[in-house]
Amino acid sequence: MAPKSTPAGPRAVATNRQARRDYEILDTFEAGIVLQGSEVKSLREAKVQLAESFARIDNGEIWLVGLHITPYSHSGASDGHLLDRQRKLLLHKGEITKIQSRLDQERLTLVPLSLYFKDGRAKLELGIGRGRRQYDKRQVIAKRDADRDAARAMSNVRTGKGQ
Repeated sequence: MAPKSTPAGPRAVATNRQARRDYEILDTFEAGIVLQGSEVKSLREAKVQLAESFARIDNGEIWLVGLHITPYSHSGASDGHLLDRQRKLLLHKGEITKIQSRLDQERLTLVPLSLYFKDGRAKLELGIGRGRRQYDKRQVIAKRDADRDAARAMSNVRTGKGQ
């Protein structure tokens, strides 16, 4: 019997699209997450909200705060998990000290960017970001729209619609 084929690459469960708009992401790290069984099952159903979460460092450990994982649909009352508990992120000690020193020196923030499964394990893409001001956000949106219009115009010229 042939082995089951698995899709190539990680499968995204949730992304924090607002983070890339609100923060200038300078560096990214991949971290594991300590989860309970019912939390993993809920993640596989994509029942998670990443938008309002953030990470912080306490006593040499990185904790994810504000990640909301909905209860698993087929679990009983005693099998469930706490919805908004702090979850420990798994990184090497050297990476944690590097992140800690950079956050202290440059006044940056730890922002969760995406949550995905890689080789059957839940991973979190964690970014080090600098907050953007309101006018910076407007500039980013205007630049993205201009790039999209330019790409659309070039596509129309290539296909012959722009004549």
